[in-house]
Amino acid sequence: MDTAPSRVAFRRHLTPVVVPGDATYLVSEQGVTAIGSEAVAALAPLLDGSRDLPALVRDAAGKLTPAALGNLLAKLTQAGLIDRFAPSPQGASQDAEAAFWECAGLHGDRAREEVASARVLLKDLTAGSGVRGAQALAAAGLTVDGSGGHTLTVVLCDDYLSPGLAGIDREQRAAGTPWLLAKPTGVTAWIGPVFQPGAGACWQCLAHRLRHHRQSELYLGEALGMAAPPTPPRAATGASHATALHNVALQASKWLAGFRHESQQAVCTLDSLCLAIGQHRVERRPQCAECGDPLLVTEQVRRPVRLVSRPKLDQGGGSGGHRALPAQQILERYEYLVGEVTGVVHTLRRDPRCPEFLNSYLSGSNPAVVGRGLRGIQHALRSQSGGKGVSELDAKVGALCEALERYSATFHGDEPRTAARLSDLGAQALRPNLCQLYHERQFADRLRWNGVHPAFQYVCDPLDENAVIDWTPVWSVTHGTHRMLPTGMLYYSAPGPQDACYVRADSNGNAAGASLEDAVLQGFFELVERDAVALWWYNRSRVPGLDLDSFADPWLSTTREQHGRLGRELWALDLTSDLGVPAFAALSRIAEGPREDIAFGFGCHFDPGVAVRRAVTELNQLLPAMMDARTTAEDPELLDWCTRRTVTNQPYLLPDPEAGERVRGDFPYHRSEDLLDDVLAAEALVRARGMELLVLDQTRPDLGIPVVKVLVPGLRHFWARFADGRLYDVPVQLGRQQAPTPYDGLNPIPVFV
Repeated sequence: MDTAPSRVAFRRHLTPVVVPGDATYLVSEQGVTAIGSEAVAALAPLLDGSRDLPALVRDAAGKLTPAALGNLLAKLTQAGLIDRFAPSPQGASQDAEAAFWECAGLHGDRAREEVASARVLLKDLTAGSGVRGAQALAAAGLTVDGSGGHTLTVVLCDDYLSPGLAGIDREQRAAGTPWLLAKPTGVTAWIGPVFQPGAGACWQCLAHRLRHHRQSELYLGEALGMAAPPTPPRAATGASHATALHNVALQASKWLAGFRHESQQAVCTLDSLCLAIGQHRVERRPQCAECGDPLLVTEQVRRPVRLVSRPKLDQGGGSGGHRALPAQQILERYEYLVGEVTGVVHTLRRDPRCPEFLNSYLSGSNPAVVGRGLRGIQHALRSQSGGKGVSELDAKVGALCEALERYSATFHGDEPRTAARLSDLGAQALRPNLCQLYHERQFADRLRWNGVHPAFQYVCDPLDENAVIDWTPVWSVTHGTHRMLPTGMLYYSAPGPQDACYVRADSNGNAAGASLEDAVLQGFFELVERDAVALWWYNRSRVPGLDLDSFADPWLSTTREQHGRLGRELWALDLTSDLGVPAFAALSRIAEGPREDIAFGFGCHFDPGVAVRRAVTELNQLLPAMMDARTTAEDPELLDWCTRRTVTNQPYLLPDPEAGERVRGDFPYHRSEDLLDDVLAAEALVRARGMELLVLDQTRPDLGIPVVKVLVPGLRHFWARFADGRLYDVPVQLGRQQAPTPYDGLNPIPVFV
């Protein structure tokens, strides 16, 4: 404005009420302010907007001296309670608009003038919202002008992944003009964010997160060769459409008026059926190829993995083990990543099938499930990411971390890759089957096998050494150098040859942690655990039982009692292998009746108390699926196991009757105070057996939570991988068997969890 307003009055979002002998109350939609001042009470009736400053001095005479009046007006102005403005030529309607902007913390007249003088460019990518969108903007006092010089672009679309948005994003960033994106159709309208070139996230940052939640639609689009994923039919009424468009206009006018709020950096969703409003913040991705540094991940992976001293903060025997941060702090740090629109974790909720005493959480679909389409989602036990724990907090944090771990391990396109033949890379490259460990007979029989087993039990093609495939470096903690492994073995959904499938990524050894050392250690324990399970399961070895009472753990005792109330008995086995790291299996079955529904879980840790709790909590996590008739009916392997397999026809599930029970004292443990000491101890164990510890840092810059994939070539997966080596030799070394199990004598039932 060219001249200062001449009238002095309470701001127009305030209604003054003077209670004689008490106080002056200023009433607004945001609350009531009380001022216990006789001077304010005397002045309040004069601040009705009809007086300029000289008139106030005149009419306040006898009540306030000019000096006292000036001092009081200064204090009220500083407090944001009064202002100066010109009389409103349009009367009450203009006062109402000014009051609105004052509620937003702005100067009412200036905000109104900013809106009136603004020029808006409207871009319509919808199937018919453009005209009504322009009318809604005009009704908000905005001028829609495509001739140039606009201060904001409003883009309407039917889908936030519409192909045309990428070009608009580049244009707006090149021009340096902010733009507001909105989807005004559908049962749930989307509005925002306001993208600001050079500050905050760009549309590509948002699109990356949206694609993560729309894997099914993306699969359909790719399968049918479509330029964009299919979208639902338009769903709207005249009222819902108009409501959305007028809210778009409101958001645009607020931005142009100068109002700034965190909601403008979010996708705001408006459910027109129940009038629920959500805000989903859009975070900038530092590694974004459009607005960030696309080399961040490549540079991180190519650097040596530097492990440092990391004192343990959790020295207890909880199921989470010794960690760098307590569970509550991890939850507080990363829970903001949960969200069905812009989050990484779609949901975080208690498994609805859980009995009260079990703690199991679900956190959305599992990208580690191999295969897309119907076949990729049919395995009920592996279709969801989740977490378990002694406490509900443990389970919630476990589910959150597993989802973040699997997101981080998914191929995003910015990972370092070298296209080469195996021979081109020399000694730096490792043959993939050193990690996969398929038997030659499995390769030969793979077509039949793959036709009758779930996708995660897939047997890959043997590597054609003349084939050019992508390779990615992994760091050898043992040798202090990089190795090369196929990219498709390290990241879910990484692209590969069209005519062959040499490798597939799985979650074995993947882990998230509060620190890099924490994550490496958890990944190592998973490798040791699954190796121990494979040695026992596929050889059907009889192993000693574990005396749970010897651990003197009240939680274990309570859990056994709760299983008993369900008509189940619970026991545990010692699966500890030649590595010497305590590894246990916990099992539970229906005690009476023809169907036993045998559930099991596994755990491993240097601390045997943590190992046994992990085994039992994993058992508890599996139990709800066993108890859900619908789940078992949907999963042929699980149904077969529940209805046909018993401890009588699977006796290796019971303790060896000729071996004495192992007790807590059979597993000597000397606690360290630093996670790095444990990592170095783990590396020494594998190095002593002629193996090496490999680590791939999969931490994503936009998440920040440390994530790794740990590999020890030679350790067995607990899926059906039957190559020569430990699977046959170690059970003999441990005295469990007199001679190696022949290939045809291995357990025909693959581990199916």
